[in-house]
Amino acid sequence: MEPDLSFEATLESYTVSSGSGSKLRSYTTNIIDPDSRNDLSAASSSGGLSGKGSSMSLPQDASAAATAVAAAADVNGGAADVKVSLADSSGVAASTSTVDDFVAEEQLFDPNCDPNNPKPIQFQDVSAAAYKIRKGIVRTPCDRSHMSRITNMDIYLKKDFLQYTGSFKERGARYTLLCLDKEQRKVGVVAASAGNHALALAYHGQELGIPVAVVMPTMAPLMKIYACMQYGARVVVTGNDFNEAKIIAMRIAKTEGLLYVNGYDHPQILAGQGTIGLEIIEQMSKTVDAVVVPVGGGGLIAGIAVAMKTMSPNTLIIGAESERCPSFTDALKSGEPVQSVVKSSLADGLSVPKVGSNAFYSCRDIIDRIVTVSEEFIALAILRLLELEKVVVEGAGAAGLAAILQGLLPELQGKTVVVILCGGNIDTTVLGRVIERGLAVDGRLIHFVTTVSDRPGGIAELSAILAGMGVSIKDIFHERAWLKSDIFQVKVRCVCEVRDREHGEELLAKLKDKYGHVSVN
Repeated sequence: MEPDLSFEATLESYTVSSGSGSKLRSYTTNIIDPDSRNDLSAASSSGGLSGKGSSMSLPQDASAAATAVAAAADVNGGAADVKVSLADSSGVAASTSTVDDFVAEEQLFDPNCDPNNPKPIQFQDVSAAAYKIRKGIVRTPCDRSHMSRITNMDIYLKKDFLQYTGSFKERGARYTLLCLDKEQRKVGVVAASAGNHALALAYHGQELGIPVAVVMPTMAPLMKIYACMQYGARVVVTGNDFNEAKIIAMRIAKTEGLLYVNGYDHPQILAGQGTIGLEIIEQMSKTVDAVVVPVGGGGLIAGIAVAMKTMSPNTLIIGAESERCPSFTDALKSGEPVQSVVKSSLADGLSVPKVGSNAFYSCRDIIDRIVTVSEEFIALAILRLLELEKVVVEGAGAAGLAAILQGLLPELQGKTVVVILCGGNIDTTVLGRVIERGLAVDGRLIHFVTTVSDRPGGIAELSAILAGMGVSIKDIFHERAWLKSDIFQVKVRCVCEVRDREHGEELLAKLKDKYGHVSVN
């Protein structure tokens, strides 16, 4: 007989039912045997089982991972009672299962996004999408920017962050849902996303009465997880990154008969995003010389390029991607989508390690240029939009403007340029840090270190110099213990806000005249 095992557990990934009185459907955890205190690392299990306390037998091989499933267990103080049936409780710690182990016996395949058989979209696909979604999405404004006067370009901002859920993703999501046949509408769809695609599908699924499941990696913002639940989606939080979440989502699609909707490569997603291009042509009273588009997985630029190049062949289509994830640049160099190295970025919505095949082959021959932008200028673009346009966008949404501010597109001087602001769902905890980084890049936030007298009035004298020049002190710190010079001197670290870069240079020059050595970070 297999022995029962009681355990303590900390939830690592979980599935929560939507609505009030939420239920814990399933979870992944590290189980701790209270007797042997050995960790048995649990693998992910999605969808839940019927009956509370359902158990699952484990392989005899102690190197296999233990799997624990809480089926429809009540969330109560962060804990759930689960009985696990063990085939071997010898006290040997099991190794951690990977997602690859978890789906090793399954062939997970998305027929709509086959790299060996790509499906490039055509203009008629975009046109059909525009007709179908016309009553369900916001026709966002395309307004002239205040930054036209400081960039020597006639800039217009296509503000698609004004969609109900805060991003352009609604266009493709709604069109894909509207194209489902009657049977699939009853069963529903599933997607993997850390944010905007999940929000768009959840909202429009609720609007159209179509069941939606979204798999979100554990690093997804809690704000977005909660929003998806509020829109009635079944939310599965699992996987360390998007790739792991995608595997789980495709497994759910296979076992439950749901349609897996790739957020940046499904043909209908691409067609829906292309409706932005049609709106730009309708809204602009003058010829558009160029459109600058943020690039992640490639779905947005693919749709816009197909629409714009058909209706306005001479309009340049320029992509802007983060230098910390240059996946489209790498794909163009290789002639096909390839895996790229991804690093943490302010433009996390663009951090797709491999561009979509359908997207790539739809636009590789009709886009004119791809540039990579730095983190500093993404932060500066967010700051400029906040100060001059009175709008808040996320890092991905600001990438196109960042390319202009960084000076990567000098050929557009004197031209009429439309910049796509594709998303506004920036994490509120990040916004303050982004603003400070933008101020530093702009030369308006200065961090300097100097040495002043430690006798009465020394710090006051420094403060008087700063005040006399109209400089605002944001932070000041003085240290004595690590100073190796005069015992009656003190090292002062100061963060100040100045009007502009020239004002900052005047300040530093005056400080050097007064104190000699001044170091600037």
